[in-house]
Amino acid sequence: MAAGELWNRVNIPYPCATSSVHMEITPPTVKFFKALLVENEEVLKLLRNKIFQTEIRLLYELMYILNNSYRGNKTFKGLQLVEQCINRLKNMKLDTALQELVELCPNQIQMAMCMETCECNVPSQPVLEWTCLKVLGAGKLLSCTLSRCSKAFILSKKQMKWAEFLILNLVITSMLSRLWCFFRGLLASLSNLYQRLLKLLGLVAQAQPMPYLTDTALPADMADFLDPADAVMLRKLSAFNAHLEERKAKLKTRKKASTKVKNKKQSKNVKEDLGVPVERGVGFDAVKQLSFGKEVSEEQSKKEMFEKLTGEATSFALMSASMEEMIQWCGSEGMRKTKRLLTFLRLKCKRMKCLEAAGYNVQRKLRLFRQEVCLALSPQTSALRTFRSPAQRMTVQRRRSQPLRKRFMVSRARTGLNTSGVFGHQKQNELEMFLKDFQRSQAASRTTLQVTNSDRNDDIDDIFAIAGL
Repeated sequence: MAAGELWNRVNIPYPCATSSVHMEITPPTVKFFKALLVENEEVLKLLRNKIFQTEIRLLYELMYILNNSYRGNKTFKGLQLVEQCINRLKNMKLDTALQELVELCPNQIQMAMCMETCECNVPSQPVLEWTCLKVLGAGKLLSCTLSRCSKAFILSKKQMKWAEFLILNLVITSMLSRLWCFFRGLLASLSNLYQRLLKLLGLVAQAQPMPYLTDTALPADMADFLDPADAVMLRKLSAFNAHLEERKAKLKTRKKASTKVKNKKQSKNVKEDLGVPVERGVGFDAVKQLSFGKEVSEEQSKKEMFEKLTGEATSFALMSASMEEMIQWCGSEGMRKTKRLLTFLRLKCKRMKCLEAAGYNVQRKLRLFRQEVCLALSPQTSALRTFRSPAQRMTVQRRRSQPLRKRFMVSRARTGLNTSGVFGHQKQNELEMFLKDFQRSQAASRTTLQVTNSDRNDDIDDIFAIAGL
């Protein structure tokens, strides 16, 4: 790096006391200010990131520990070069310069007031040129840091191949790779910020010309100012970001077009949308009921078609293909519950498909699986029966086991066993109530038997008396 150039100085002199100027603004100028503040905020976030600062502290700790025992190693010397670049970046005080630029730019409230008066205070041309020099110097320093991180990474990787200091070199390589990613992102953000600064500088120079850099000229792009490898990387990143922005713009336009089409359809006459002849006396509610019945019939026919496909499927492979179509249709129709059930069953179908491909006989499983799919496509009540929660299953089992519990309690009472230790005090009271009811029922049955027996005896005596016996 050339030491005589202005961007390479340790302390770049602040230009002048006039840091802001008053100028007329237009809506494009306000857009430039907003974009500049967004890019500036992104750079400040990266510089003040806690993970980034933790990685730098880790580098400092390693350098302090390895200062005596690891001094003559080439990897250690590569780490020293990376540390020098980081220290130089700190001494630049780039974050304070960018924070001062934010303070000079108007905030959102001031921008709203400026839109009414069409006048605003903006950073002056010397301040913007001084900030551009700071950004250029930081970009060049980050480019140098990236190359030194790569060299130190290669040296540490060679030592790992030679099986020397494996754990230490593993820590160093991971740390250097993370630092390289941070520095690359910071360099890309600085490149975008430099482009915004140049655009704003051109507007301010036209309104209030106050040149500060008379001997040097600022480059039109930071990629031309850096090394060829870093320039290629920046161009790739800029192309990728432009592609992402184009995709976002296309998605926004599609959403707007879809919303417009929906609004037009809603604003049209219901009769024209449905294509159903409606009498004059028929109101909107009746037409709505007709449309709802039409949708229900279409949905029912679609479900019946899917049930027919599942019934005709002779293997899990065919079943999987039909289920894919079913899940897509349920997603398009907004049937979330049915879609979740079918997605769960599709996982089971894939497992059985693997078993079928391995040569296992799964015909019985296929018949049961068809029933489950049909229940999932049927109304929610039948579908919920097949997919009960564990709590619901426990309640059903308890209801089924109640007669068995009563039988067990009666048998325990007849044998005369102590039930208090088994069921507890509360269950013992219940048992006593049940035994009392049981004894009452037995007594009532005995009395009825006695009455019937007495009646039978009287009838027999009368018969014998008539016969003369």
